[in-house]
Amino acid sequence: MENSLILDARAITKKYGNFTALDKVDIQVPSGIIFGLLGPNGAGKSTFIRIVNRILMPDGGQILIKGEPLSEKHVLNIGYLPEERGLYKKMKVGEQLMYFSTLRGLSPSEAKRKAKEKLNDFGAKDWWDKKVEDLSKGMVQKVQFIATVLHEPDLIILDEPFSGFDPLNADLIKNEILKLRDKGASIILSTHRMESVEELCESIVLINSSKVILQGKTSEIKHRFRNHSFTIKYKGSILADNSFDIIENKETSEISTAIIKAKDGVSNKELIQKLSSQLELMEFSEELPDMNQIFIRSVKENT
Repeated sequence: MENSLILDARAITKKYGNFTALDKVDIQVPSGIIFGLLGPNGAGKSTFIRIVNRILMPDGGQILIKGEPLSEKHVLNIGYLPEERGLYKKMKVGEQLMYFSTLRGLSPSEAKRKAKEKLNDFGAKDWWDKKVEDLSKGMVQKVQFIATVLHEPDLIILDEPFSGFDPLNADLIKNEILKLRDKGASIILSTHRMESVEELCESIVLINSSKVILQGKTSEIKHRFRNHSFTIKYKGSILADNSFDIIENKETSEISTAIIKAKDGVSNKELIQKLSSQLELMEFSEELPDMNQIFIRSVKENT
């Protein structure tokens, strides 16, 4: 099991005086995927991220990276994009990228080559000699993202990476994240944008009030929260009976559409048989809850 995990956090506890930020938190991040770190403001996400980066030390528990206890050597191979962006305003973009990447072990020549390549990929090849203070917020965010991934870390932690981007640049960052995943990087994505979670995250963990309240594969979690509602397309007429209720129905002279909900204990097979006995069934698909609905429901139930 351990060999398939990039990060294994066991019973992580962190207190600030009488306040418990993390309470025996267990988080397992599989290798080579995009993993969502979710939770409302103040849940403990930022504290956890800082502990992984050894900015803070836990009061209890242990973090393993590829089965080894977290140490400084692992931190050098982590790319961390904090929510509070932090570049040196008076430095030029090229100097800044060179500085950060050589700190992470790249040679100056390698750092320069990779920085120029990445700026070109981001449509920013003319930024090399620009000072950070002369860039727009979106431009600064691009530079910080490049600085985060330039040394090609095995583990990348992105805290609200889409913040401040217009839709076009948000899509650019999304595609870059997917490329990094496809090249073998493991990515922890901390975000409040549930549409990004839907698009990108294969597994998630949800923290609320310092505790893990939900964890697992996104697809399995969605099935766990299913409410047995279905969208059907049909010809003919539909009447509710002892196997289902009609939630919404739009009848036309040709193909009609309805949302129905199966009653307790009725299987999909039984439901299809019931429907087929009274109409011509053209399409039958289950309505699974989205991550936004799951987030809200889980937090409310655990508050």
